[in-house]
Amino acid sequence: MANCKPRKKVLLLCGDYMEDYEAMVPFQALQAYGIAVDAVCPGKKAGDYCRTTVGDSGAYHGYQTYTEKPGHNFSLNATFDEVDFSKYDALVIPGGRAPEYLAMNESVLIKGRKCTAYRALGPVLIDAGALWIEPKTMMDCVSDGNLITGVIYKAHPEYIQLVVKALGGKIAGSDKRILFLCGDFMEDYEVTVPLQSLQALGCHVDAVCPKKKAGDFCPTAVHDFEGDQTYTEKPGHNFILTASYEGLDASSYDALVIPGGRSPEYLALDETVIALVKKFMQSKKPVASICHGQQILAAAGVLKGRKCTAYPAVKLNVVLGGATWLEPDPIDRCYTDENLVTGAAWPGHPQFVSQLMALLGIRVSF
Repeated sequence: MANCKPRKKVLLLCGDYMEDYEAMVPFQALQAYGIAVDAVCPGKKAGDYCRTTVGDSGAYHGYQTYTEKPGHNFSLNATFDEVDFSKYDALVIPGGRAPEYLAMNESVLIKGRKCTAYRALGPVLIDAGALWIEPKTMMDCVSDGNLITGVIYKAHPEYIQLVVKALGGKIAGSDKRILFLCGDFMEDYEVTVPLQSLQALGCHVDAVCPKKKAGDFCPTAVHDFEGDQTYTEKPGHNFILTASYEGLDASSYDALVIPGGRSPEYLALDETVIALVKKFMQSKKPVASICHGQQILAAAGVLKGRKCTAYPAVKLNVVLGGATWLEPDPIDRCYTDENLVTGAAWPGHPQFVSQLMALLGIRVSF
């Protein structure tokens, strides 16, 4: 009988008002790669949540520093006081405001080590004895032995890849080109988590939006479940597009990803969007759609005879579109039907990304 290697285990050290992306992207990306991740916070237990912040560039408003808005509520899946730290292979620490109070002790672990960070942290890291590496861009990372540091969430693709490699991971089959179909007020997590998860594997990812070009941004929406009869909405990050929609060569991409949120409501009325989706489905290339993204699939008439799930409120679109409805129970359940991957909401990202990886032949092994 073959010996099964134990899964790699990572501990995510959380706190109230950590940066939203900086917690959820590595949390879900690493799980998608087959790594077990426990999220804990001092003084809290499994099932409790930490509030997060949406840190964004103040340049959109003419400010000299970043802005901060309320983000998603991040649910913890382990209890800090019950954790055996020796059982973990790595520790990941998100940024934001949480580290300000989590670091209120005299232990200095950075002395003599090379590191980078958000530039405002440079002076204190230098005073603590770090070998400060001035970041040239917000995407910079520094690796020094077992210590990996990044500037902000824009560094996630390299940062997460470095973590995977430090754990002994090997990535294969990632020479893929993937297109994200974006729109105003798409769900914040549902674009950035899968996008950066795929970039971290080495995929080339382009994000486009009708009537917009590379460098423009789409405002996003934070959809959360806070005890009401439906989800709440708050403003999310401003998402920067990487390519222009006009003149797009869809044939050059290996897969299409459609985030949810409110953008599918109006994108489903755009004839060019409908044509784009039909091209991918007719070519049998992988299409991954989550939450309300299936409104676009239904409008394109590509669900007839297919099996799929979606956010429960979109069930009518799916059924009227001719698909067999698959119940998302639990809400993080995702399904693959031939070339189509569907999910109900952002809690399903680990399955969603993992199933898309399988269709694309991308593997992470340890």
